[in-house]
Amino acid sequence: FSSEALSLGPFCLQGAEAHHLSHVMRTKVGDEVVLFDGSGDEFDARVTEVGRKGVQFVVTDQRSIDRELTRSLELAVSLPRGDRSEWLTQKLVELGVSLLTPWQTTRSVAVPNAKTVQRLDRQVIEASKQCGRNRLMRIGPPVSFCDVVSADHHAVRLFAHPGPPDPNSSARATSLVRLSDRLRDRSIRHVVVGVGPEGGFTDEEVRQAQQHGWQAVDLGPRVLRTETAAMAIAAWLMLNWPESDEVES
Repeated sequence: FSSEALSLGPFCLQGAEAHHLSHVMRTKVGDEVVLFDGSGDEFDARVTEVGRKGVQFVVTDQRSIDRELTRSLELAVSLPRGDRSEWLTQKLVELGVSLLTPWQTTRSVAVPNAKTVQRLDRQVIEASKQCGRNRLMRIGPPVSFCDVVSADHHAVRLFAHPGPPDPNSSARATSLVRLSDRLRDRSIRHVVVGVGPEGGFTDEEVRQAQQHGWQAVDLGPRVLRTETAAMAIAAWLMLNWPESDEVES
């Protein structure tokens, strides 16, 4: 991955990526590699020099390859502690999520900051290299629950929350299966999903979300960890959205 925009011709890769290429991958002069800069293009390149200041290439070809979902999928997640946040980030990259926003809810445990975002950004790059994704999933700045639910997303808005047993309750959740037809609608271009902490959302947070048009989604009778719930919804959407916007036969 290059943080600098790539183009045909000579190029020098520096920093952590150059160190990984030369010391871990042990690249040598003449090796062929594929570079990407997050723009959606991939670049064939040949190594011309491996030195202390970086790895020199000649970029020989440029091509556009689209591996993104056909819809924009954003997740706002009350991040779990430690390595679980990094693992979640890696998996959401693989599943095609476009934006991960750390949000603070009443029962959130981890308190993300600028260092958290920086650490997760690194996980995005590593996961993108692993899965072949050439557009980087963005990590948004930490925001409050109220800021997310009250924002004008112009999107379908869902939040993971088990419904109460009372069928007459206004907070009753629905399943993703029941939303299938709606979510497959080709006019839908953008979906935002909110996932709370392991303690769940408070009654007041549920009320606020529904007042702003968010739909509660029940993921089943078992209690899921934050990262499991986030992955389950993202995977379901990935597998149920059409792979292209062409008319199906």
